[in-house]
Amino acid sequence: MSVNPTKFLRDVRNEAKKVTWPTRRTTLVTTAAVLAMAAGASAFFFIVDQVIGFGIQTLFGL
Repeated sequence: MSVNPTKFLRDVRNEAKKVTWPTRRTTLVTTAAVLAMAAGASAFFFIVDQVIGFGIQTLFGL
């Protein structure tokens, strides 16, 4: 089995042409959604951690 770098690069270029790239607006909207979800998850886990910590302190009288 022989590897032909020229054919490989030509095939890669042809496949790259078939890719449907997202628009700038789509990229910005999905990035904002990911950041919002990360912020929401961070806030949720912070609040849960504080509640559990308060419960443990109350339970053990620390």
